[in-house]
Amino acid sequence: MFDTLSDRLANTFKNLRGKGRLSEADIDATAREIRIALLEADVALPVVRAFIANVKQRSLGAEVSKALNPAQMVIKIVNQELVGILGGETRRLRFAKQPPTVIMLAGLQGAGKTTLAGKLGHWLKQQGHTPLLVAADLQRPNAVNQLSVVAERAGVAVFAPEPGNGVGDPVKVAQDSITYAKTQQYDVVVIDTAGRLGVDQEMMQQAADIRDVTHPDEILFVVDAMIGQDAVNTAEAFRDGVGFDGVVLSKLDGDARGGAALSIAHVTGKQIMFASNGEKLDDFDAFHPDRMASRILGMGDMLSLIERAEQTFTQAEAEKMAAKLAKGPKEFTLDDFLAQMEQVRKMGSLSKLLGMLPGMGQIKDQINNLDERDVDRTAAIIKSMTPAERTDPHIINGSRRARIARGSGVEVSAVKSLVERFFEARKMMSRMAQGGMPGVPGIPGMGGGPGRQKKQQKKGKGSRRSGNPMKRLQEEQEAAARREARAGSAFGADAPPEDFELPAEFKDFLPPK
Repeated sequence: MFDTLSDRLANTFKNLRGKGRLSEADIDATAREIRIALLEADVALPVVRAFIANVKQRSLGAEVSKALNPAQMVIKIVNQELVGILGGETRRLRFAKQPPTVIMLAGLQGAGKTTLAGKLGHWLKQQGHTPLLVAADLQRPNAVNQLSVVAERAGVAVFAPEPGNGVGDPVKVAQDSITYAKTQQYDVVVIDTAGRLGVDQEMMQQAADIRDVTHPDEILFVVDAMIGQDAVNTAEAFRDGVGFDGVVLSKLDGDARGGAALSIAHVTGKQIMFASNGEKLDDFDAFHPDRMASRILGMGDMLSLIERAEQTFTQAEAEKMAAKLAKGPKEFTLDDFLAQMEQVRKMGSLSKLLGMLPGMGQIKDQINNLDERDVDRTAAIIKSMTPAERTDPHIINGSRRARIARGSGVEVSAVKSLVERFFEARKMMSRMAQGGMPGVPGIPGMGGGPGRQKKQQKKGKGSRRSGNPMKRLQEEQEAAARREARAGSAFGADAPPEDFELPAEFKDFLPPK
């Protein structure tokens, strides 16, 4: 969503690099480019004005003029200001002291409230809670059925006593759900309310009535991140009509310019708490302003990547794989490779994972064009092999490659390429497990240090044996004489004891002469 903004900011900062000192004209030109980039991203004008004013004020101060690298300091200032307009610190859910915690979802029709209710329920379940989804949207056709399907996919319970489609009282359903949650020991209640195509009095009154009878601990305003400036107007209307405590951005994976995300927290004074960036239940997480600002500036999001890896890989699995790699490359088989690949797939889309790495913005076109089906093809090739072939790929000859290719529906060259890439990956992973990449001496964890690699010393000319038998016999006799001489001098076989020179502290232990 923020690709256009990221590209404009990257080009702006590129012009600053290499300058030892920034003049006022340089800062004005930079501020002008940033202003254009934000306006093109559909950021609200009041937000742009406040942002540019803060950046210029800080850039013209001593903070930049006394910096060793002024360009990097300006980037740091822009990053900090981006974090500020995105809400500052991460806002967490408030849970009730006495369960159940009641969370009410509000927003326009089409913002994705029902789908988001399922994602929120799934996320809460992963956090150790027992959520209950409440179908209080009784106006939209099949809204109740949709929530039931989403709840089933998420593995959470649903409270839907009314069929919907215009039948039933949503206020009574919401009220009854609290009593039901208490009797059935559900600790979180997520209420899905009705929306409209636009803000109207009927919708506002219904939302206010549900709020009054349920007394929610959190009212979350769900906004479509793709609708641009209108998201800010709608948020202000809900804030004044019903009130809300936090914002949830849906459809953050769209191709819109993303100005709503940068504007809504600053304009409404309510922080963004969650972000939905895909169709799957796992494409949902807490919103971190500092991490989002880092992504916009092309610095990646390593913390989110690490958190996803920790959720997917257990400590025991990681230690087991590390121990296997440390034993040697042959211990790592194609079965292990397939298991690791499937674990990475559980973390999410490969293009999204690569996008979290720093510097990947420079090759985002290649990342966006990444074919996710390549992973499925690789899995099909490995699964078409026999257990012996997976354990020792060296036995895969021409006829075996042809059989594997027929079984997986690929070309023979694809099988050969996979095996070659596996051998290279196995070598690299084994080197890293045993101390990192070789060839960098003296750096811990990078190999090349003591005990890692021994240099092969060339043999001198004296160690070579002559081809002449008589000369070789003479050389052997001379070498034996040298060995005897060294042995005698080393162990004192031919030297009298009084010739030994011992340190003074040892003389006290010798017998008297």
